[in-house]
Amino acid sequence: MEEILADAGIQTVLTGIQVAADDSIMERWVQSCRRELLDDHGERRLRHVLREYERFYNQHRAHQALDQATPLRAVPDPFTDPERIVGLDVCRQDRLGGIFHEYSHAV
Repeated sequence: MEEILADAGIQTVLTGIQVAADDSIMERWVQSCRRELLDDHGERRLRHVLREYERFYNQHRAHQALDQATPLRAVPDPFTDPERIVGLDVCRQDRLGGIFHEYSHAV
């Protein structure tokens, strides 16, 4: 198998057994990425889309396993003051032509 991969220009890397737990995390990320992003664009566009998706995934997309936080941002404290809730303005920013939507509190 390694010879076939080497002929295709792919270098195999041996990993430790403990890394197997990370496989499910990466498989889930790849699945999300494929489902939400990939289409028939060129490599330059694909790289741009992947960079944007990585940023979105780590900074804005809620993760159930993290109690709706993101890997790089904790869930903010909820508003309990009714006056703050009534006057709450939310901004939406579209990313990648509207594929993703990022929501934040208006300043």
